[in-house]
Amino acid sequence: MLFKNIIDSVALLKRTQCGYIKSFKMAKSTFEYVKTFEQDDTLLPNTWIVVRLDGKCFHKFSEDHNFKKPNDIRALKLMNYAAFKVLHEFNDVLMAFGQSDEYSFILRKTCFLYKRRAAKLLTTLNSKFSSTYVFYWNKFFDQEPLKYPPTFDGRIVLYPSDENIIDYLKWRQADVHINNLYNTSFWTLVLQGGLTPAQAEKRLCGTVSADKNEILYKEFNINYNNEPNIFKRGTVLMRKSLLNESSKKLMSIIVDVHDDMLKDTFWKENSNLLLPKSKQSINHEGPITDIINEQINKGNNTIADIVNVNK
Repeated sequence: MLFKNIIDSVALLKRTQCGYIKSFKMAKSTFEYVKTFEQDDTLLPNTWIVVRLDGKCFHKFSEDHNFKKPNDIRALKLMNYAAFKVLHEFNDVLMAFGQSDEYSFILRKTCFLYKRRAAKLLTTLNSKFSSTYVFYWNKFFDQEPLKYPPTFDGRIVLYPSDENIIDYLKWRQADVHINNLYNTSFWTLVLQGGLTPAQAEKRLCGTVSADKNEILYKEFNINYNNEPNIFKRGTVLMRKSLLNESSKKLMSIIVDVHDDMLKDTFWKENSNLLLPKSKQSINHEGPITDIINEQINKGNNTIADIVNVNK
């Protein structure tokens, strides 16, 4: 009997090691009916999925952590890096667009990640983004300790056509211009013009873009057109396919650009972007270092920062 028990124990151990027995399933109980309260949140198929994350109470968060006004390049680079990590981990995320404390992630129409379950997509992308933001805080704010963790809320919106998703991205970039021109004018009046926030707000009340540009140029000799594009246009993260000449293998890298998506030129130059993978052609040929250098020469430095952080 003892010998038989030993044989049975060895057999059980082998089955466990081979993966036949991974876990003990809990027996059904009378409480299992509560699962019927879970509702199906599967997203409509063949539609573009946009997961947009926004900082919650970020005005206070930025003040408590001494963000520079009107723009803090450290904060923008940290946001870009957190978004880069999302794209790096989830191939179904085609591209992303970010500004200030906001980031939009565009998932392919053919995406079947997590069976297109809204709650899973939203919570997973949000948690990845938020945890990366906190984890890499010291890489970008080395002299500014994180006093408390930030909070990001999120939503999912579906768009049926390519035209819709393009218009969505144009809308978000137009928002960058409106907000940044106002903030640049507001904080210039406060920091250089000596006005109180209330006085600056009253001064800008009712003004249009031309008025704000005139205030900046005539009173402070600031040409708004010369402001960095990352401030004026936000950041687009997207995938570039390339053929590496040395290995002869097709590779993909994530690059950042600060181009004007409101112009048709952007969409013509990136005509592959919204196409299914099967219809895409190679965008670039050459070593990866050449592509990175190309981005740096265009003034798109985030990808270089990403490389340096990884090192």
